[in-house]
Amino acid sequence: MGIATVRVCALMVGLLTGGATACAGGAPESVRAPDARSGAPHDPPPSAKPEEPARVQPVNAAGLGGSWRPECPVPPAELRRITLSYIGFDGRSHRGELVVNRDAVSDVIAVFQRLYSARFPIEKMRTADRYPRADDELSMQDNNTSAFNCRPLPSGSWSLHAYGRAVDINPLINPYISASGDLQPATARAYLDRTRTDPGMIRDGDIVVRTFAARGWRWGGHWRDPVDYQHFERPPG
Repeated sequence: MGIATVRVCALMVGLLTGGATACAGGAPESVRAPDARSGAPHDPPPSAKPEEPARVQPVNAAGLGGSWRPECPVPPAELRRITLSYIGFDGRSHRGELVVNRDAVSDVIAVFQRLYSARFPIEKMRTADRYPRADDELSMQDNNTSAFNCRPLPSGSWSLHAYGRAVDINPLINPYISASGDLQPATARAYLDRTRTDPGMIRDGDIVVRTFAARGWRWGGHWRDPVDYQHFERPPG
């Protein structure tokens, strides 16, 4: 620290009564780097801005990786990649990506802007191809919020995720459960207790359910069998 810097710092201390200063070098003790979350080495760093505009880009088969294959019900040309801001479990602003149908882009941007403003926490937001074989179970166990993934339902018909018209939010803590006991993800049993108060849990009438409903989307938490707390979908037609 130079002499001039010392003098300026001393003047600041004299003017700011009771204020802490970092003149001795280094940050004050109250300033700490956020803890690194396990399994997120490739996440972009938290945004320094309160919010950044959403970015919409076309996609191709190569960019979709294992989440798309030729027999899927929509071609890549009908899908779009959206880069969005979200509030993480660390309370900071992050950027994430969702792939959705081009006709769902405006809805998805509006919903996630509202959730950002309300500071509803989302742990991760990655596209399905970031997981080996675009494995939905791995994505859910990672509590990853995602949208497009070309996968069928148990009935054999296509999930609305295969059309890019469904979004799953914080799926580990908002699981899927059927009357037969099929639990997805398999590691989510503790979160079947919906009296829990974990950040990021979705409840009937909350900001997430209301915001999607205002856009005409349905919540799987209203279903009788299965009950799918993580799932929001845009009905066909």
